[in-house]
Amino acid sequence: MGKIIWMNFSRRSLLSIASASLLPAALPAAKASKNYWVYFGTYTRKTSKGIYVARLDTATGKVSEPQLAGEVSNPSFLAIHPNNRNLYAVSEMAAPGGGTGGALTAFRIDASSGKLTRLNTVSTKGSGPCHINVDKTGHAIVVANYNSGSAAAMALNADGTLRESESFVQHKGTSIDRQRQQGPHAHSANISFDNRFVIVADLGLDQVLVYKFDPAKAVITPNEPPFTRVKPGSGPRHFVFHPKGRHAYVINETSKFRCLISVDERR
Repeated sequence: MGKIIWMNFSRRSLLSIASASLLPAALPAAKASKNYWVYFGTYTRKTSKGIYVARLDTATGKVSEPQLAGEVSNPSFLAIHPNNRNLYAVSEMAAPGGGTGGALTAFRIDASSGKLTRLNTVSTKGSGPCHINVDKTGHAIVVANYNSGSAAAMALNADGTLRESESFVQHKGTSIDRQRQQGPHAHSANISFDNRFVIVADLGLDQVLVYKFDPAKAVITPNEPPFTRVKPGSGPRHFVFHPKGRHAYVINETSKFRCLISVDERR
């Protein structure tokens, strides 16, 4: 497979979308690069059964009718391994085996059909997982648990399967919004360009937390300083780095404020 096209909608109640490229054998290389698989994460509350796939033609902008790619409960956010062969999906559901927390499932991507084969499922150690990221080396994946307000890291095996969480941190505290901020709500887990840090935006705390990251061991530990604050009542949701790496941006869910953060690459 070729280069990944990555797209995500911002509302948790909408679809999370990720796509892996398709190189059809019937097309020459120049034309093949214009065709991609697009994967749709959903909530399986009514008729949906899991993750859906459609074909995108970038030359025409046409997207085919989505078809079921793999069955899984509430795959609200997706991520693709750097090798393009594996896809990962959070599930806002009970953990496997009767444990506590949500679930994270690994799939193998069939490049010829776009279909997904389930590999294994592990607990995220917290409830309501809503965001994941795979590190650049493909050794670890990080997750934000919204309902319980926590972050975790899991190691990835060579075959793309998941190991149980190697590292888990429970956030604590509140902020000023009595309806939305009575406790922590980790909303996104983002890996820095240099693969050394994980940045977690917590809507419930009005904090952007920074963790030191060891992808080889799949371990996160609080940085020093461990977080920066945003304006009370902002509800930070998603976080993104500027391409030059010196600044980052936070979008807030519970206020009109948007935040710009300077990045100190030394720490």
